[in-house]
Amino acid sequence: MHAENRLPPARARLLLSGTALALALALGHAPAVAQPRELPDFSELVERVGPAVVNIRTAEKVKAPEGQAEMNEQMQEFFRRFGIPVPNQRRGAPRGGTPDDDGPTRRGVGSGFILSADGYVLTNAHVVQGADEVIVTLTDKRELKAKIIGADQRSDVAVVKVEATGLPVVKVGDSNKAKVGEWVMAIGSPFGLENTVTAGIISAKQRDTGDLLPLIQTDVAINPGNSGGPLVNMRGEVIGINSQIYSQNGGYMGISFAIPIADAIRVSDELRAGGRVVRGYLGVLPDDITKEIAEAIGLGKPQGAVIRQVVAGSPAEKAGVEGGDVVTKVDGKTVDKAADLRRLVAAVKPGSKTTLTVFRRGATKDIVVTIGEDERSKKPGSDSDEDKGPAPAVTPSAALGLKVSELTEAQRKELKLKSGVKVDSATGAAAKAGLREGDLILSIDNVEVSSVKVFQAQIAKADKAKPMNLVVRREDVTSFVLLKPAAKP
Repeated sequence: MHAENRLPPARARLLLSGTALALALALGHAPAVAQPRELPDFSELVERVGPAVVNIRTAEKVKAPEGQAEMNEQMQEFFRRFGIPVPNQRRGAPRGGTPDDDGPTRRGVGSGFILSADGYVLTNAHVVQGADEVIVTLTDKRELKAKIIGADQRSDVAVVKVEATGLPVVKVGDSNKAKVGEWVMAIGSPFGLENTVTAGIISAKQRDTGDLLPLIQTDVAINPGNSGGPLVNMRGEVIGINSQIYSQNGGYMGISFAIPIADAIRVSDELRAGGRVVRGYLGVLPDDITKEIAEAIGLGKPQGAVIRQVVAGSPAEKAGVEGGDVVTKVDGKTVDKAADLRRLVAAVKPGSKTTLTVFRRGATKDIVVTIGEDERSKKPGSDSDEDKGPAPAVTPSAALGLKVSELTEAQRKELKLKSGVKVDSATGAAAKAGLREGDLILSIDNVEVSSVKVFQAQIAKADKAKPMNLVVRREDVTSFVLLKPAAKP
């Protein structure tokens, strides 16, 4: 038999491909070639959004200390008598100054954008803070005096109003739909240079650099004077207010932050309605929970906000929230970290009932709290004290080094405690763990310590291979302390 004359399959496919290419070229059809994606052109966006972006100038009179005004007048007379130019003297101003010239003036510059055709302008609170005069300059060079409708320092959002009609306005987008990596543009007045455009991408979202709002991080060049200007997406929608930069020298270093427009609009609506923002108040000092603490107390993953302090007389105390509780949800919304608890509570209308889901001594329970109104005078203690968080686990030593005593009924009543024992001395492993005389141990391994007997029993049955978790109160601050029982040598 004669062997069949066949091409190898791979060679046959190559031949067919070449034939198909030749046929396509003969018929005038060029094969599709992937074209490289071009960089975006922002010119159309600038034309669309630019007219609604404004420059904001402020002036604040700085009052001289008592007695200094007379001294300044004498110094000016000295300079004039000897023919020396008078410092800070305005050109063309009369020698004696102007009738309303009662001290030096501090001036500032920032940006903003027009929300409504009748003159409401959104900007940063720090742009207009303390200003005695606010001047808004439009792109058509009109200069209009503005009135500060309201400024909220915690969100760094402010609304000012100019008397005008038919003004160009921005289109507000949805900052929640913004994606990391998408192109964005900023328009503002860096260093007073009006109508300056810079561009970049969104670098990250949900950055906890603000007091209450998670910010949008970008690599758009932002400098002093850009504050209050819009961050714009490729659809020409404002998705943020440029607010902060990370800098070691005062200039741009590649990282900038913007307030999400969804939060800014919510704040601006309240400012326009009542001149201030009303927030909910719980009355606790929360902290993030570490992986080690979460595992030690049986929580599992490090999720939630541990309560370090409960303010006396606060809604939290009245509802039964305790130091050492870990809040995992607010009205069913997950709390991943302390900042989430602050934001979720702040968003609750004062007087409303809110359900906190807390993890306490190995079990989860719901606590209903009537939220109060947040007033800065009622804020809980500062984080500046020496207790910065849970004490670290320590290396085992020969003994725990703990001596404790019972709390009297009077002490428990005064301290508003149902249980606990007092640390009389702490040495060795206990001292290294951070315990000290006067501390109150409230629970061990999620078991409430009602007496010294219970305390000793818990120590005795502790797993020598695992750290014990102690809920410890020091003055008004409650923390977790991890203490590993010493193994026998």
